Amino acid sequence: MLARVEALLPPAVAAPHWDAATAFRWRKRHGVAGSTGWLQPVAHASRIALDDLHNVGSQKAQIEQNTLQFVTGRPANNVLLTGARGTGKSSLIKACLNRFAAQGLRLIEVDKADLADLPDIIDLVAGRPEKFVVFCDDLSFEEGESGYKALKVALDGSITAQSDNVLIYATSNRRHLMPERMSDNASYRHDEDGDLHPGETVEEKISLSERFGLWLSFYPFKQDDYLDIVAHWLASFGCTPEQITDARGDALRWALQRGSRSGRVAWQFARDYAGKLP
Repeated sequence: MLARVEALLPPAVAAPHWDAATAFRWRKRHGVAGSTGWLQPVAHASRIALDDLHNVGSQKAQIEQNTLQFVTGRPANNVLLTGARGTGKSSLIKACLNRFAAQGLRLIEVDKADLADLPDIIDLVAGRPEKFVVFCDDLSFEEGESGYKALKVALDGSITAQSDNVLIYATSNRRHLMPERMSDNASYRHDEDGDLHPGETVEEKISLSERFGLWLSFYPFKQDDYLDIVAHWLASFGCTPEQITDARGDALRWALQRGSRSGRVAWQFARDYAGKLP
C-alpha cells in the first residue's frame, strides 16, 4: 500500500547544487498529488559581456551601477527594462551576471507561468551568501492572469520583508506589462477646476510597473547604430576591416527584409555573413 501511495506523490527534490553553475532555471514537476519545483543549473549560460552591447550606454551604466550596489551589500532596486524588441534588454541582464558572477551574483530564470512560485524561490535562497537576481524575460500579462498578483506581492506588497539577497529584473515590450485599450480612457474623470483623475482600471494597470524602482527604456536603433553593431559582431567572428566595410550594403538589405534594425538582427546577419566567407 505504501509503495502505491508513494508512486502518486511528487518525487523528492534534491537540494540545488549551488557550485554547479552561476545561472539556474526554476523547473516544475507535476504529479497526481501536486507539483514540485526545483532549481536546475544551467550548464551552458550565455557568455555575452557588457562590452558587446553597443548604443545602450545610458541603460548599461544604470543597470551595472545598480547591480554593483546589490553585490556589495548596498541598497539597490528591482529593475524593469522595456521598449523596442531586439535592443539588448535580456542580453544586458545576462551580461551583468558575467560581470559580477565572481562577486557572488547568481541568476534564476523564472517563466511567467511559474511566477506564483516566487515566494518559494525567495525562501529557498534567503539564507544563502550569494546575491540572486530573479530574471523574468519577455514579461506581459493579460487580464486575470495569476502571475500578475504574485509578482506584485513579491515586489512590494507582502507582510514579509524583502530578502536582502534577492532582486527581480524583468524585461517587457510593454511599459506597464498589461494591455492598454481605448476603453481604459473612459474611466478618467475631471473636476470642474480641471484636475484629472485616472480610474481604478488604469491605476491597477500601472501599479505593477510602478513597484520596480528602476525603469530602463530602450528605443529602435538608427542606421549608423545598427551598422556599428554589425561591425562589432563581424569583428568578433574574425572578419577583417575590409570585409566589414564590404558587408555594409548586405547588412542594410538584411535589415530591410526583416523590417528591423535591432541588435538581434545585426547579430543574426553577422553570423550568416561570417559563416559564408571562404
